[in-house]
Amino acid sequence: MKLSIIIPAYNEGKTIAKLLRKVIAADIGKVKKQIIVVDDGSIDNTYKEAAKFKKNVFPVKLIFNKGKGFAIRAGLGFAKGDIIIIQDADLEYNPNDYKKLIQPIIDKKVKVVYGSRRLNTKNEKWSDFSFYLGGEVITFVTNLLYPTLNITDEPTCYKVLHCDVVDELELECKRFEFCPEVTAKIAKLGYRIQEVPIDYFPRSKKEGKHIKWKDGVQAIWVLLKWKFRRFPKC
Repeated sequence: MKLSIIIPAYNEGKTIAKLLRKVIAADIGKVKKQIIVVDDGSIDNTYKEAAKFKKNVFPVKLIFNKGKGFAIRAGLGFAKGDIIIIQDADLEYNPNDYKKLIQPIIDKKVKVVYGSRRLNTKNEKWSDFSFYLGGEVITFVTNLLYPTLNITDEPTCYKVLHCDVVDELELECKRFEFCPEVTAKIAKLGYRIQEVPIDYFPRSKKEGKHIKWKDGVQAIWVLLKWKFRRFPKC
């Protein structure tokens, strides 16, 4: 089997090299890796740093910054793996969690796995309480609108999907609405999400965190939109 790791990156020149070393070193057993870095119009040295790893990494450079969702969709166009995982270009998430994240899909128990920061009780430190609260609100709204999911961490970066599921999603996202669009469509398609506890090392706005409160409002809007909007394959 092959795991495609899609890394959308915008102005992450300070962390991308260290992150890629971790991704390359991560033990995932006999599963092969395809690492795709999508530089979404960075104005720093993100692409230059990623290109240093060309032996193990496929770097994609987009001219304009169109957002995380657009970058992920671009990366999916190059993905050849049986399993797809999204990895942020910062150091908040631990690639050493890959093995346990992909195992339920390898075992054919489910086709969708989310890494839950909430299920790991060691993740007690949050850089900003507003980020934590925002995540809780989005997760609450998700479970309210899509009660069959019953998940603990909707806005987690680690969304792991079998390639068959990706083909059904027909993504439209451009920015951070990638997460709620994927979750809503997974629910409407009838897939079960299995959650796995993961490590989390949050960074603050001063350290370069890009997400804003407006993105949280947009996430709730997207969840509502797909609740009532006809999804072609449903």
